[in-house]
Parts: sequence; C-alpha cells; structure tokens
Amino acid sequence: MPRLTPLHWKKLDCIFTKDGYSLHRVESSHRAYFKSGRNRPLIIPTYNSVGLDIIKGLMRSAGMTRERFFSLLAEC
Repeated sequence: MPRLTPLHWKKLDCIFTKDGYSLHRVESSHRAYFKSGRNRPLIIPTYNSVGLDIIKGLMRSAGMTRERFFSLLAEC
C-alpha cells in the first residue's frame, strides 16, 4: 500500500466529493463539507500542501479506510 503524503487541497476536495460529501460553505481559507448520515462536517483548509495530521483526521472523521482513500485518490 502506498504511503500517505501531503496533498493539495483540490485533491482532497475530489476525494471527499467522490465519497458523497458536498461543499456547504467557504470561510476564508477553509471549506466545510457535509454528508447525510454524518454528524460532523469535514473542514478542508485550502493549503497547497495539506499535512498528514489533517489528512488522517479527515479520514477518521469520514470513517474512511486507507484502501478507500487510495482508490478514490487514483480516480482523481
């Protein structure tokens, strides 16, 4: 399995949009995504290089496995 590396925010936008999340609002340098059935929004910062701690937190909040993450990343 590939290693997690920092990604551009647009890649994360693509991954979580393909997983069923939709953009709800944009505030300054952060974008909030919601998905029905999930209580917490995903907050993706609009950084050129989003760090691993943020990516892992997003995956945990979304209930996404590494396998699912990498399969969606391959589609983006």
